[in-house]
Amino acid sequence: MKLGISSYTLTWRVGVTGYDMPSSPLTAQGLLLEAYRHGIQLVQIADNLPLHLMSEGELLRLKMTAQSLNVELEIGTRGTDPAHLLRYLHIAQLLDARLLRTLIIDSDPANAVRQIRQVLPLFKKAGVQLSIENHGLHTTKQLARLFEEIADPLVGCCLDTVNSFSALDSPREVIGNLMPYLLNLHLKDFEIKRVEHQMGFVITGTSAGLGKLNIPNLLDEVRRQRKDHANAILELWTPYQGTVESTVSLEQKWMERSLGFLKPMFNAIGG
Repeated sequence: MKLGISSYTLTWRVGVTGYDMPSSPLTAQGLLLEAYRHGIQLVQIADNLPLHLMSEGELLRLKMTAQSLNVELEIGTRGTDPAHLLRYLHIAQLLDARLLRTLIIDSDPANAVRQIRQVLPLFKKAGVQLSIENHGLHTTKQLARLFEEIADPLVGCCLDTVNSFSALDSPREVIGNLMPYLLNLHLKDFEIKRVEHQMGFVITGTSAGLGKLNIPNLLDEVRRQRKDHANAILELWTPYQGTVESTVSLEQKWMERSLGFLKPMFNAIGG
C-alpha cells in the first residue's frame, strides 16, 4: 500500500469554482513536483484537473515527468458514460496508469451497471482497474450491491471515509460495507462541531490525525481484510479562510502536517 496525494489534496491551489483563482494555480505537472518535494511516489490526478482537456503531447510530457521523478500515476474522472470511460481508458494507457477512479452521477445504479458492463472487456484487456467512489449520491449498501452484481475484481470501490455523510452513512458504515471491495482509499479526516447557537452541526475537514477518523484502526482493517494492494490517497477538506491565498497557505500546512502524521504508519507497513 502506497501513500499518495491528489489534486483534491491541494484543491484550493488548483482552483475552486465560484471563488477567485489563486495567484499561481497548480497544474498537473506542478502536482507531480509537489509530490516529489515531499518524498511521495504516488499521485492521483482527478476531475478538477481534467485530463481529457489536455493534448496527447501534454499527456506524454506528463508521463515523462512522472517517470523521471519515479512517481506512479492514477487518474480520475466523473460519470459512467461508456464513451467517456473509454476516453479515460485511453488516457490511462498513455500514462501507464493502472487505476481509473470515477463517480456514479446517475441516480439509478442499475444504469451504471449496464454502462460499466459495456466497457469492462476493454478494461480487462488493458488491465486497468475501475474504482468507483462513494460520493454520497447512493448509500454504501447500494454500492456494495452494485459491486456484487458486476462481480469482477477489476471493478471495485474507491473508499472515501467522509463522503457518505450525505447518504446518512457514517465512516464506520462506509468501512464496514465497502472494505470488501476496496481498490483505492481516500484518507480524509474530519471534525463534527455544533454551530454557535447550538441548533445544528457542521462537518469540516482537519489535517490527518487531528479529527475523528481513527486512521490506525482503518489501516489495521485494510490489512485484516488483505486489501494491502490498494493505494491510499490523502485528501483534505480545507475550510475557506476569507481569501483564497490564506486558504491555500493553510491547505499547504495541512498537507505537510498530514504527511508527517501518515508517513511513519505507511513506512511501518512497507508503503
